[in-house]
Amino acid sequence: MKIKMFFAALIIGVVVACGGSAGGESNELGANVFKTHCQLCHGADGKLGLNGAKDFTTSPLSLDERIQVITKGRNTMLAYENTLSPEEIKAVAKYTLTFKGK
Repeated sequence: MKIKMFFAALIIGVVVACGGSAGGESNELGANVFKTHCQLCHGADGKLGLNGAKDFTTSPLSLDERIQVITKGRNTMLAYENTLSPEEIKAVAKYTLTFKGK
């Protein structure tokens, strides 16, 4: 069992380490953070709205406002300032902008 877990971790590490170009790395980081921390309530398409989560396809928030909400939290959303790095917060905030108008 430990060997299987080791190889799974190794494969994940290789996949993450071999990510795309500099521009794609941030988007990939944002997508990964979103899947881990945001998708449960916001949904894979950004529209789920579970527990009062906002619909990213219609959200008027700017990048800076999204960074603030992710960092400090709002309403039932948790603050991520002690969970995510500033780089991860900015990357996921940028990633949420990709849902706009979908």
